[in-house]
Parts: sequence; C-alpha cells; structure tokens
Amino acid sequence: MDARSAWKQQAAERAVDFVRPGMVVGLGHGSTTVFALRRIAALIQSGGLSDVLGIPCSSAVEAEAQQLGIPLTTLEAHPTIDVTIDGADEATLDLDLIKGGGGALLREKIVAQASRREVIVADVSKLVPKLGTHWPVPVEVAPFGWRTQVAYVASLGGDAVLRRAGDGAPFRTDQGNYVLDCRFGTLDDPQALAARLGARAGIVEHGLFLGLATDLIVADAEGVRHYTLQRK
Repeated sequence: MDARSAWKQQAAERAVDFVRPGMVVGLGHGSTTVFALRRIAALIQSGGLSDVLGIPCSSAVEAEAQQLGIPLTTLEAHPTIDVTIDGADEATLDLDLIKGGGGALLREKIVAQASRREVIVADVSKLVPKLGTHWPVPVEVAPFGWRTQVAYVASLGGDAVLRRAGDGAPFRTDQGNYVLDCRFGTLDDPQALAARLGARAGIVEHGLFLGLATDLIVADAEGVRHYTLQRK
C-alpha cells in the first residue's frame, strides 16, 4: 500500500469510531470510503457493532456493502441518518466541499442533508485554501438540452466539459443523467455560484457541498487530524 492509500485508510477508520450499535449509517461513494466499509463490515463480523443499518450513496456502494455483509436499508424506511461517512474531491477548513468526482453527487447530497452528522474523510492532498484550486465542479444535468447548460456555465465564467465513460459515450449517473465537469478557477464566493447553478432548470444538482459537513478527518505523514464545524 502506498503512502496516500495508507492515509486514506487511517482517516476512514478513524471516522468509523463515530459509528455506534443501533445506528443508521450513510455509506459514501469513493476510494477513501471503501476503507470505512471494510472496517464497518469487520466490526459487524467480530460483534463489535450490532444492529447497524447502512444507506448506500450509489449502486456501486450498495453492491460492495452487500458483498461485505453490511445490512442495508433505505431513506424511505429511515429518513434520518445518524452519521454518514463520505469522501471529498476538495475540502476547506471551513468544511466546504467539492464532491462528485465519482458521479454520485445527487445521492450523496440527499444523504448528507438527511444526516445528523456528516463525517468527511480525506488524505491531505484534498485540503485546499479555496474550492476550485485543483478540481472542477461536477454538475449533474438532464440529458435533454444538456448543451444549453454548457452555454449557461460559460455565462457564469466557467468552462464545462461533458464527462465520458471509458467507451467514449457520455457518463451516466445512477439516475441516468449526464455530468458536466466545470472549471471556474478558485472560488471566492462558492455560495453565489451554488445559488446560480441551483436556480437553473435542467441542472439536477451540483457538487458544491456547502455547510453540510460537520466533521473533517484528514490524514498525512504526521498522523490524523479532526476538524469540526464551528457554527457562527
């Protein structure tokens, strides 16, 4: 295991410490949260966690959790989630995030909004002074009229590129939508951009997760650090 993967594992396993018996747990999508899934599964098998139910953020995570033996439920059955463990493409110390690099942003945001506690795990490379430093903002759009959304993003000062699958066809989310990866540069006012994107018909969801995370766990060569949201 390389250093970065080891850091991901350390952060994810620290996040699992927030999971208690009887909890409903949101299961995030991505390479870092796979380590959390494995840790939860191991604790269930050993008897360290009982009566835990998971709500997966994607069909891929659902399949992984089933394979690991994690009992699953739905938001319809449990509309309030005790704690969600998820990753991020970028995170600031204000706990604002860019998410959606894996294409599960809509379900991830629904789960985050339903969570009492949203714990984000990351290696140190994901920590940035401002959102947009390295990653584009993923924007999930309806396939109908998707090119009009490219023009709209351009009107906001961004450059939108249609995400494609390995075979060259447009990437499709679990809902069958497309994803535009939109570069705006570093964001001085992510709230304003989120509002403009959220107001547009045809834009299903965007990857700016603002004010949703409650905890950020970051690992690097010096160890694991835990940041919490300071409410103003």
